Amino acid sequence: MSTWILLRGLTRERRHWGDFPATLQRECRGATVCCIDLPGNGSLNAQASPPQVPAMAEHCRAQLGELGLAPPYFLLAMSLGAMVAVDWAVRHPDELAGCVLINTSLRPFSPFYHRLRPRNYPVLLQMLLGRGDAARREKTILRLTSSQPERPEKQAEWAAYARQNPVSPANAWRQLLAAARYRAPLHQPTPPLLVLGSARDSLVNPACSRQLAQRWGAAFAEHPTAGHDLPLDDGAWVAGQVRQWSQQLLRG
Repeated sequence: MSTWILLRGLTRERRHWGDFPATLQRECRGATVCCIDLPGNGSLNAQASPPQVPAMAEHCRAQLGELGLAPPYFLLAMSLGAMVAVDWAVRHPDELAGCVLINTSLRPFSPFYHRLRPRNYPVLLQMLLGRGDAARREKTILRLTSSQPERPEKQAEWAAYARQNPVSPANAWRQLLAAARYRAPLHQPTPPLLVLGSARDSLVNPACSRQLAQRWGAAFAEHPTAGHDLPLDDGAWVAGQVRQWSQQLLRG
């Protein structure tokens, strides 16, 4: 039986996965699916976010130990969470059966203006400063991360999360700093990798995922219409790609 650990990105929490964990569990029959928060987000919003990705990875490892979940794990991670997964794979490869990296961007493979599109800087700055109410901020985030942003029910749901477990501006800055600082190794980590990208990602240039997969020789698939939040826009496609890839590993 496989164990899948799901990690979200900048200022996001485990509830932002929506119904995707159930979709993944159906596709990977018999799998255990566990969503955990990065420190500073969600249920851990009272904690200070580490300003370094390796410290985030160590925190995640400690959480799983407290939950009694033993390795090896499969990691499925988005954006900043995928950087955490890469660091984990580099430092503790024996703990991982494989990693699925979704719409991430890593130095030294992509320039800064691809890793975060410059046209989004002013909007993100306003959000990182904590300006505007939760409803307005979450509406903006949905517009930046989804190719299907007109979802009033999703906007309201995310705004409720933001009010219940607000991420402080200081923690948002620390997370952004950690992402900007992190530098991945030139050579692919030992655990098997699947890189998934979105052709209509308006937050991160899709070239980042393509370049990463090419440089590391990793398995790669790109969704033609989804935005940055690929599991939100088409969770069934993601789960199907994961199932096919993991089955190939087992046959391999």
